[in-house]
Amino acid sequence: MLPQSFTERMQGLLGSEYEEFLASFEHEKYQALRLNPLKRDDMSVITEKVKQTFQLQPVPWAENGYYYTKENQPGKHPWHEAGLYYIQEPSAMAPVTLLSLQPGERILDLCAAPGGKSTQIASAMEGEGLLVTNEIHPARAKILSENVERMGIRNACVLNETPEHLADIFEEYFDRILVDAPCSGEGMFRKDRKMVRAWEEHGPEFFSKLQRSIITQAARMLKPGGMMLYSTCTFDPLENEGTIEYLLGEYPEFEIQEIAGYEGFAPGRPEVTKSKDPDFAKTVRIFPHHMKGEGHYLALLKKSEDAICPSSPVAEQKVKKIPAELEEFFRDVKWDLKSWRLDIHGERVYYMPENLPELKGARFLRSGLLLGELKKKRFEPSQALAMNLKMEEYAHTLNLSSDDNRLMRYLKGETIDVEDLIPAKAKGWHLVCTDGFPLGWGKVTNGTLKNKYLPGWRNQSA
Repeated sequence: MLPQSFTERMQGLLGSEYEEFLASFEHEKYQALRLNPLKRDDMSVITEKVKQTFQLQPVPWAENGYYYTKENQPGKHPWHEAGLYYIQEPSAMAPVTLLSLQPGERILDLCAAPGGKSTQIASAMEGEGLLVTNEIHPARAKILSENVERMGIRNACVLNETPEHLADIFEEYFDRILVDAPCSGEGMFRKDRKMVRAWEEHGPEFFSKLQRSIITQAARMLKPGGMMLYSTCTFDPLENEGTIEYLLGEYPEFEIQEIAGYEGFAPGRPEVTKSKDPDFAKTVRIFPHHMKGEGHYLALLKKSEDAICPSSPVAEQKVKKIPAELEEFFRDVKWDLKSWRLDIHGERVYYMPENLPELKGARFLRSGLLLGELKKKRFEPSQALAMNLKMEEYAHTLNLSSDDNRLMRYLKGETIDVEDLIPAKAKGWHLVCTDGFPLGWGKVTNGTLKNKYLPGWRNQSA
């Protein structure tokens, strides 16, 4: 089923290892999930809960990453809807790990959909700093935004822009940038055989041109002294070492950095480049016959500190009057709501990340955390706010066990009877949780919960 030109190239690249590589296509693909520390201050609580339910084995190169067996089906468990974990291919967890992110930094995920790496970045940032996560395709950007909300990320801005326009807005702005570039997908041939047909339609030469455009725009947005991680899920030298060689030719202030080694990481191939520069051996190739994951390429680059970094304008911190309806609702929320971070567009109230520059003219899906909407004499909280709260941060909660049949009814959007869970006179907005983790909102009247779970998130299965 593999294209002849692909197998011939891989045979030349791998030599005596080729037969072992070919045999790996007959093996089962590896499946993994990554636990989400944003959902609980004590990460051990999440780890213990999930480990007791699923058969997990650690992914060596990813903190909170675990392999699971296909029998587990964690994607069908209510904890998935609560954002306790993100299901992610294990090799795809490596790029973010290698960026060595720090809380408080400004980070860009340039080609971010569906959001696995963005949510991993947010975990490392611990809610501090600014995460700009971008996807050029509108439908995929919507999926990205939903995953950012589900995982409870409050310091993110989700954009739907071209790299060229972003570079005009964020010139030398970011401390670290991830470029998980669109590619021919050769590393995914084993996981998804449909990728072979896509490769035959748009092969390495098509994607190489796209990658060169993207990475050079990313280079403009990185601060002097900043770090950039370039990754693909392909084996083709033109898209891997070739793209990095092109970047170094256009921006000689970049230098390839050594990558921390993990068992199975293979060095990049200087011999496939025009320069034959031995520094290309510092980049990393992941092959499925060496590691428990699909094929990837990783290159870590540092921008020289010599350049002068221009200052980017940020929004002025002005004390604002908090609308009475919002103030009343937040009396039940244990947050220190900073008025200068509020941004109100019509009825919608957003809570903006700190140090966000002016975004005039930019297409965005989420300029900050949508808190909810101001209606006539009332405030209606959003699904995004529910996913950003911890159960102990809201005064009125309904906690359903994951095996309570009412839970699936709630996720389907049905009204449920909760008389046994709340005081007799309870009414109004309640945060619905499962096993202590928020899922969404409901409104209680006379022992009945009127369902406010976001319609677009509801479970449509019978």
